Amino acid sequence: MSGVATAADAGVVIRAGSASFALASRLLPPETRNNVWLLYAWCRHCDDVTDGQTLGRPSATAGAGANAVDHLRALTMAAIEGGTRLPEPFAGLSRVVAATGLPPSYLLDHVRGFELDAAGYRCATLDDTLTYCYHVAGAVGLMMAWIMGVREDETLLRGRDLGMAFQLTNIARDVDQDALVGRVYLPSDWLEQAGIRIDGAHALDPETRRRLVPVVTRLLDEADRYYTSAQQGIAKLPARAAWAIATAKHVYRDIGLEVRRRGARAWDERVATSSQRKWRRVLQAMGETAWSRL
Repeated sequence: MSGVATAADAGVVIRAGSASFALASRLLPPETRNNVWLLYAWCRHCDDVTDGQTLGRPSATAGAGANAVDHLRALTMAAIEGGTRLPEPFAGLSRVVAATGLPPSYLLDHVRGFELDAAGYRCATLDDTLTYCYHVAGAVGLMMAWIMGVREDETLLRGRDLGMAFQLTNIARDVDQDALVGRVYLPSDWLEQAGIRIDGAHALDPETRRRLVPVVTRLLDEADRYYTSAQQGIAKLPARAAWAIATAKHVYRDIGLEVRRRGARAWDERVATSSQRKWRRVLQAMGETAWSRL
């Protein structure tokens, strides 16, 4: 990530790290798209450092401890303050802050999410899961909405809700992958009610997967609630931003629908949607955006 120096370089990062969001972001106006890509490059770098990954995929590097996250926070503060000679992607982040006036609280709320992961955060209740989702994704939704020109509080909160919905979908899709590295983001009281115990770092056995189905369905119901709330804000975005975000919403919601459909087989492989289906969602979102303008 140290080589990310331009928005074009950041575009390469987003295409490698998130095919779904890369597609949606291409619909944005150029200046907005460049800022979104630079912000994504910073998010991706911090996440990779925290998890010991490369572009969201396992690597030989161990996950970071608290000291490494403190370093990320310090560099982020320097970017906020307009520091010079910053490494990338922090120099790119500094350009985004200067261009958009991005509130520091959103950035620091997101860094808090990396601190939670580095500390081995566990969720006892749904509220704990939602707190985690806010820091790792809801804060990103706020930042994305701000970069797209939103300043009205209610619409900003709808951007937060979309980020929350995305992360709840991620948790449902990645239960087995998270368990392999000893992470559990499902509420432990839900797991206890279902007679499920996830300890250590190992794959989930077939019986555990079977018991997980209603728990994950319940989580996806919660995600749907946030998707519905987010929809109220999409129509208030500038037209091209609304088109991009509506596309991202449909593509990500499709992942949750596929997890539901597969049941206990949802974790045989990482659920994704086909390119053909994604492009159908692009066209659907275009029609919805045009209709909302009428």
